[in-house]
Amino acid sequence: MIMLAALFAVMGAASNAVGTAFQRKAASTVTRGGGLRLLLELAHRPAWVIGIGGVVGAALFQALALVNGPMALVQPLFVLELPFALLIAAPLLHRRLPGAGWWAIAGVVTGLALVLGSAAPSGVQNQAPMMRWIPALALCLGTMATAVVLGRPGRPPLFRAAALATGSAVGNALTAALLKSASGTFSEDGLVGFLASWQTYGFALTGVSAVLLLENALQAGWLAASQPALTIGDATVSLLLGVTLFGEEIRTGWWLLPEAIGVGLIAWGVLRLSRVVPSMR
Repeated sequence: MIMLAALFAVMGAASNAVGTAFQRKAASTVTRGGGLRLLLELAHRPAWVIGIGGVVGAALFQALALVNGPMALVQPLFVLELPFALLIAAPLLHRRLPGAGWWAIAGVVTGLALVLGSAAPSGVQNQAPMMRWIPALALCLGTMATAVVLGRPGRPPLFRAAALATGSAVGNALTAALLKSASGTFSEDGLVGFLASWQTYGFALTGVSAVLLLENALQAGWLAASQPALTIGDATVSLLLGVTLFGEEIRTGWWLLPEAIGVGLIAWGVLRLSRVVPSMR
């Protein structure tokens, strides 16, 4: 089950990367318009349709991964979306990834392998008692609200971007936790149970909120300020929610040393990539 969950998670990251790359390809061909007009214009472009298919596929793969394995394993694997997106987007947009970008990708992949290999997340529980959900919801939603307050207009752009991206990361992690619970209900009780579960509507609302926070973060400041907070924050909060909500287990003790080294490599790689992307030609 763990290997199956890991496979679905990697497929989800790759699918989301395809969605991002092709949607950006389609958007680059539209020079005017906004709102509904922009959406109608994009809908006539095959690249945009492929991109939407990638996003939908990513959601399905994520749900399958979360049902089959621990959240502490699945969500960190979505870090791979960033290098996947660059590898797909570079030839698609006729750009060249510089040598520094390849080293950064190697750092992310190596760091992720080190973290997950050392932590060895385990646990297959899909449901959590309400007494665990209440503090988790309060802390996550409170953090998202705080990010909105701290990221209000008038603050320094880099600070706003980091704050809003952190809020989006927490929202993504909470969305994954709610999706895991709702998907578990679907596999056990079918569509009726899925539609009757409060987690189903919860992950829809938190997912939309996380996307809105991300859009504002990207608009507020440089990618180097938002991407590390988004990537590292999502993986970290997801791991914490997996342990505290669903009783998942990770290795501690001396294993914390290679885990910390792995996190450092991921952080370095993501930060480096966020600086390399604007210089791609």
